[in-house]
Amino acid sequence: MFEAEFWVAVAFLLFVLLLFYVGAHKKVTDALDARSAAIKAELDEARRLRDEAEKLLAEYKRKQGEAEREAQAIVAEARAEAERVAAEAKTKMEDFVARRTKMAETKIGQAEAQALADVRSAAADAAVAAAETILTASAKGKVAEDLIARGIADVKAKLN
Repeated sequence: MFEAEFWVAVAFLLFVLLLFYVGAHKKVTDALDARSAAIKAELDEARRLRDEAEKLLAEYKRKQGEAEREAQAIVAEARAEAERVAAEAKTKMEDFVARRTKMAETKIGQAEAQALADVRSAAADAAVAAAETILTASAKGKVAEDLIARGIADVKAKLN
């Protein structure tokens, strides 16, 4: 009379009604709601973590910018210090050269004065010797000797 498909459909309908009566649909709905809430919580946590990561990224970029500015300031300060040291070294070098030049000029002046004194001394000695020779040849006797000795002493005193 009834065919197998009919009994399968009736059994299925009874099974569904039994599940409905037992409250399986509430359990499935509750399970789906719990799963939905867990997924929502995970998404909220993911958003919170993403926001936190963006804040950290912004902070690190800010710190990186500060570090770059600080590095540029250090480099600029080092350049200024190097220029100052170079200028100071140049000034010291110029002072050193000026002092050495002055010392050399002083030594040259002293050498010139010594050479002039030596020439004068040699000229005086030559003049004394020439005067002695001339007076010895032209003057004779005791008077000549006294004149010669006194003249030689006078010439030596005046030339030296």
